[in-house]
Amino acid sequence: MSKVGPEPRPGVQVGDVVAPTRTDPFARSMSEVVGGPLGRHARPHRWWVPVRILLALFAVVFALSVVQHQPCLKTNWANNEARYGKACYSDIPYLYTGRGFVEGLWPYADSHGRYEVMEYPVGISYLAWVTAKITQVDPSGPPVAERHHQDPGSLWFLPGMPREVNTYFLVTAIVLGGFGLLATWFLAGVDPRRPWDALPFVLSPVLLMSGLINWDLMAVAFVAGALWAWSRDRPVLTGVMIGLGTAAKLYPLFLLGPILVLAWRRRRLRDGLVAAAAAAGSWAVVNLPGWLSGPDQWRQFWTFNSERGADLGSVWLALTHHGHTFSVHTINLWSWVLFGAVCVLVALLGLRAPRTPRLAQLGFLVVAGFLLVNKVYSPQYVLWLLPLAVLARPRWRDLLIWQAGELVYLAAVWMYLGGWLEEAVGGGAPVYDIAIWVRVAAQLYLVAVVVRDVVRPEHDPVVAEQPLVEDRRLAVS
Repeated sequence: MSKVGPEPRPGVQVGDVVAPTRTDPFARSMSEVVGGPLGRHARPHRWWVPVRILLALFAVVFALSVVQHQPCLKTNWANNEARYGKACYSDIPYLYTGRGFVEGLWPYADSHGRYEVMEYPVGISYLAWVTAKITQVDPSGPPVAERHHQDPGSLWFLPGMPREVNTYFLVTAIVLGGFGLLATWFLAGVDPRRPWDALPFVLSPVLLMSGLINWDLMAVAFVAGALWAWSRDRPVLTGVMIGLGTAAKLYPLFLLGPILVLAWRRRRLRDGLVAAAAAAGSWAVVNLPGWLSGPDQWRQFWTFNSERGADLGSVWLALTHHGHTFSVHTINLWSWVLFGAVCVLVALLGLRAPRTPRLAQLGFLVVAGFLLVNKVYSPQYVLWLLPLAVLARPRWRDLLIWQAGELVYLAAVWMYLGGWLEEAVGGGAPVYDIAIWVRVAAQLYLVAVVVRDVVRPEHDPVVAEQPLVEDRRLAVS
């Protein structure tokens, strides 16, 4: 009998795989477009197993995301009506020339004031440097060795450079697509009975619209890898994945709290401590080259984030638009105090729940709590929640309600940056503030649903559908 999805655990048979069209009312209704729900006598295809279908669908969606950026590619990223009006903005091309990658500079080298220091963690900085080197194998602009004689501000406009910038974006897109495929494979394998839980990730509207704004898919892949490794009782690999993810973005670090809670509850605290140690070790190893080659430049990520004030998409920014004033110190203090309170509440929830929660559930609640109180919510931050959300609440309706709020915000932020939401008098942007609150409400909705699932496991689809599989096994035996 052919296998379905990634390598199943012992005891998981083809017939045990949960079909969304049989268990999810929304999926069942939408399946009418492609012929209806899975039939009683349906048999799996020998080659088109779920994981391969998921990978193929991700490739299609990600290709559409690249196509969606065509207006910016055609206008060389210089037209506001294209990059904001058609929602194709990306940080990637601007940082190619703005952080010295255009000259092939190592991100932690001292540029002697020619360029701003890369403000991202080392994982993204390394990736941006590597893709720049690939791009410059066959540069369309002036020879790389001659670029340091030019004014950095003029490099963008040199002959052949717009084409090279576009090439850099496309090379980066291919690499990020690889990370997305890896994330899809990991998510499909977290629960061998439920590979289709990864489908809302693959077909996510926010993935289509936000996947290429920044390099965040790199961290997303490692978060998915951590969920996969933990589901297979591999604490060392879980920690390594978290450490690598934290080297790309800070938020994967927040999974360690839920892991320790689950380890404590299962009386396997050693596994949690091993995961934490492996995370610290892998993070340190990855960071070492950057720190050794430029300690001051390496600290830029921490300095930049500690010194920024209320920024895009945050409730702090919305409150300042309503006349409230907060110093950077106040925002730093209270955002961490509030996040600490969220972590305590999630820990108590995890310890007192009637049934041991899943890592995706507690991880989603912690990361969502961080994003709700953080002083910035960049448009691509929705990707941080996506792999956790699809496993925490594998129901299309709830995921689409949440993403509808995210898409409202996404549309508003581009219009806000394009200058099309400002009032004629006063200079405010009430529509943008409303979009922030809509996004917050959408996230709180999904948070409430996940909390309910933890407190009342009979509402959790993963728990509720478990007896269906067990009953079928008994009937067969």
